[in-house]
Amino acid sequence: MDLLQAFEGIGTWSPHIVATVNDTDVKIVELDGEFVWHSHPETDELFLVLSGSLTLELAGREPVVLGPMQLFTVPRSVEHRPVAAPGTRVILIEAGGTVNTGDAQDPRFRPTTGTPL
Repeated sequence: MDLLQAFEGIGTWSPHIVATVNDTDVKIVELDGEFVWHSHPETDELFLVLSGSLTLELAGREPVVLGPMQLFTVPRSVEHRPVAAPGTRVILIEAGGTVNTGDAQDPRFRPTTGTPL
């Protein structure tokens, strides 16, 4: 799979599944600005930055700043908010069916789309 090609036209804050491994989704997403505070009570969430800069604000913890080819796993139930420089591209690895807004309801952000390409 050509990930550069897969990123074309997906839009910001709209994860797209590019592969599944067992019960885990591998998603790509382009980020820009602040996301909504949320948590995932049932699953961890791994962020791998491909390009740009991503700050993961974590409730009760120091923020984690990631650049290209850096990753961080947000543990299940930890409230967090991604904040990204324009054009930041990320791979997300999380349990199948995980909704990107977690336990938050925010109509500005779209859920994961598609089936594996």
